[in-house]
Amino acid sequence: MRSGERILKKALSCEKGDEVKRDRSIEFGIIYSLKQNFPIVLLCEIAGVSRSGYYKWEKRKRNPSQKDKEDIFIMSKILECEQDSDINGSFGYPRVRRWLIRTYGLQINHKRVYRLMKKMGIQAKIRKKKWKHFGLKEQCVVSDNHLNREFSTDKPNEKWVTDITYLTFNGKRLYLSAIMDLYNNEVVAYKISERNNLRLVLDTIKKAIRKRNVQGTILHSDQGYQYTSKKYNQLLDKHKMNVSMSRKGNCYDNACIESFFSHLKTECFYRYEFLEKEQVIKAIRRYMRYYNNKRFQKRLSNLSPIEFRTKVA
Repeated sequence: MRSGERILKKALSCEKGDEVKRDRSIEFGIIYSLKQNFPIVLLCEIAGVSRSGYYKWEKRKRNPSQKDKEDIFIMSKILECEQDSDINGSFGYPRVRRWLIRTYGLQINHKRVYRLMKKMGIQAKIRKKKWKHFGLKEQCVVSDNHLNREFSTDKPNEKWVTDITYLTFNGKRLYLSAIMDLYNNEVVAYKISERNNLRLVLDTIKKAIRKRNVQGTILHSDQGYQYTSKKYNQLLDKHKMNVSMSRKGNCYDNACIESFFSHLKTECFYRYEFLEKEQVIKAIRRYMRYYNNKRFQKRLSNLSPIEFRTKVA
């Protein structure tokens, strides 16, 4: 009998890799797989569970209740969401719940989704953003903070925010410049370049200007040297756009675009190993399409940015 004890203890140690609270289904499952070779009394004693509890579990396994059948169905749909090539495991339980409602009309409590995802060992593959301070740059033309952390608006093209982030891969680096409309958090325009220079910023703005009516639009940025340059301010003045800038060394004044870059990196960039810049560019383009068209947001009544803009229009 000692061999059975060793087998069970070894199996349980594999399942208890970290000390987390869970139900007894793991122990019961191991006992079920070993019961042909060892007495259930011994297996239950080694596992530290009651025989009555095991027999109830086995009965439910043979004759699942309606609730168990529903759980099995819901878990199959959760797995479908997890394996979606666009979502790619980036959803936590609140977004999975909203996906189930939108896709299949399942009216389900968020606690149930959380419980089933935990049972399946599924969680959002999100990495925390590491904040880095690069110091301040020498300024040339500095504007006041007209946005003043008022990140909400009920009009499109009234308040835009912009910034640049870097994408490091295989010992190389690309720079991503983006402009976001705070009306619906839509990425209006973006550009990718191997150089973090003024041209990258100006090309991004020109792309946005070709797509939208920008007269009177507030464009908020930090005090990076590209944004304090004379050419940047002259371009905005030419199109009657209003310049706004964060205070010195205060990243929270431009928190919205920083948050977007964090989502982009954790849901797209950090998830893969890129060898060539073409791979990075392709992944960013794909994510931008997904973000604007499919990635629903709670603030937008669980609609994607473009869905929200289209519905209101």
